[in-house]
Amino acid sequence: MARVAGKRDDDGSLVRLGQAVRKARKAAGLSQEALADAAEIDRSHMGKIERGERNVSVLNILKIAAALDCPASAIFIDAGM
Repeated sequence: MARVAGKRDDDGSLVRLGQAVRKARKAAGLSQEALADAAEIDRSHMGKIERGERNVSVLNILKIAAALDCPASAIFIDAGM
């Protein structure tokens, strides 16, 4: 189980959220680097978000959603949240 910022992601929420971001990114036809640039997030941080290794902030989710031209709620819904 991955540790996230000193806490455990026991239910896999961050992994599911990352998978939803990756799915939306691929559906939009963007590379990870292109999405990171559009969202103004470091590319390596984006990779960690997609792998569920980072406890991503709401502000970053909003930036990612805007870069994907979708509502943030769509990402959370796809992640089962």
